[in-house]
Amino acid sequence: MKVHADLCVIPLGAGVSVGQYVAECQRVLRDSGLTHQLHAYGTNIEGDWDEVMAAIKQCHERVHALGAPRISTTLKLGTRTDRAQSLQDKIDSVKSKLDQ
Repeated sequence: MKVHADLCVIPLGAGVSVGQYVAECQRVLRDSGLTHQLHAYGTNIEGDWDEVMAAIKQCHERVHALGAPRISTTLKLGTRTDRAQSLQDKIDSVKSKLDQ
């Protein structure tokens, strides 16, 4: 099953600046080959359910390995079975409506 995910990983007990942890998760996603897009408060990811969930698990493992003792994650998921739709398709649909 294909899934769209909106992921926000928040390391706790790791100080105020979290950029290094965000960068590590971006490396995980880049290396996974999944389509993803960083935004100001998280990352959108698309791909096969199992591959996306495996990448999210690896993000947690890597953030812990960097020294974060706790992680709080917000995860929103979307699936559909009626047709294939990419993250970019969703963005383009809204943009086309703005032009009307």
